[in-house]
Amino acid sequence: MNTITISKSKIDRDEGVVILPIKKYEELVSNAIPTYYLTGKEAKKADRLFVEGMREYKAGRTIKAGSIKDALRTYGKNRKH
Repeated sequence: MNTITISKSKIDRDEGVVILPIKKYEELVSNAIPTYYLTGKEAKKADRLFVEGMREYKAGRTIKAGSIKDALRTYGKNRKH
């Protein structure tokens, strides 16, 4: 059995500590992100958008960027030419 030592000041500063088994932690993390299921026109529109995006990706017409802001900036520069 391993012993873990955590200073009381660290616990107070961080406002507590939670110890969970890995499986329980992963379950909590996966449930923290809501899941949406599209149907009807919304689903078909999302499917078309995905297919179009994959087509552009395969054709090499996508933009690599570190953030959405950078991508929009790059996209704007490319559209001006």
